[in-house]
Amino acid sequence: MRRISSFVVLLCGFSSALAGLAPCVELNDGNKMPIVALGTGRGTASESASVDEVRQAVYWAIEAGYRHVDTAAIYFDEPEVGQGIRDAINNNLVTREELFVTTKLWGDKHREQDVVPALKESLQKLGLDYVDLYLIHFPVAVKEDGSYDDVDYLETWRGMEKARALGLTRSIGVSNFNASQVDRIIANSRVWPAVNEIEVNPTLTQEALVTHCLELGIAVMGFSPFGFVVSRNNPNAPPPRADDPVLVHLSNKYHKAPTQIILRYLIDRGIVVIPKSVNKKRIEQNIDLFDFSLNDEEVKLINGFNKNHRVIDFADLKDYPNFPYGEY
Repeated sequence: MRRISSFVVLLCGFSSALAGLAPCVELNDGNKMPIVALGTGRGTASESASVDEVRQAVYWAIEAGYRHVDTAAIYFDEPEVGQGIRDAINNNLVTREELFVTTKLWGDKHREQDVVPALKESLQKLGLDYVDLYLIHFPVAVKEDGSYDDVDYLETWRGMEKARALGLTRSIGVSNFNASQVDRIIANSRVWPAVNEIEVNPTLTQEALVTHCLELGIAVMGFSPFGFVVSRNNPNAPPPRADDPVLVHLSNKYHKAPTQIILRYLIDRGIVVIPKSVNKKRIEQNIDLFDFSLNDEEVKLINGFNKNHRVIDFADLKDYPNFPYGEY
């Protein structure tokens, strides 16, 4: 076992030898979560990626040793994620018990009475009896038309606690919540969030928020982990790119691709990473991370790229109450 930040990284206890490629963190509720997840969503690799490519990506990921898949209701790909899982189970690559599946509640289902039905709908689409982790996707409540809905996320959290009590999810948590919002849930709940899923990458290092969550025993999952490293559509975005001298030096030192250096950088900060791809070789590459690690100085060097610049800014919601960005 190796301690990273406030978490113990340990073998997941799964029977598959491949599962050893991705160790787990133990959550504050005792459940174990693999520290690498396949990120999904329409546009998993690009805006043109189809949902069928998501199904194939899920299968390839499980074949490569991933045991954690991250999806959400708003991605509109839960049926394809579920089919990829079933294909892998039917081909004896894995059992359901060896998988960790995360999905999320969107803002139009924030009323307490809507949470359990929303999760049941996700389970039906996934073809599963339960998920391992259910997250409030964003602290802002909206109506079906996208306009603001006056629902306190504390009310939503009560629905999340009910979903957990019913056994529909093993763990519950939040996503895109700032530190004060996390603290407010803790102060007003029976069950603490097990996870906060946030954007973390070299141009958005979120050091204060990550530290705050880890010190509370709340695991951090980092989406958009590559930032703009592989960006081709935004030439004006801040560095680094894959050819940055810092990343090239580390790539040469460790004989790894720049994207692998970034993923390892996040893991060495105690963050669970969620790389996206529908390319089989890149999917395999993105979990080939456990035969090296960065030292503290190298982690600090990559932290130095921070510009507090987001890949995903949820700009359509920025004028609504409970919008989390811009606050610690």
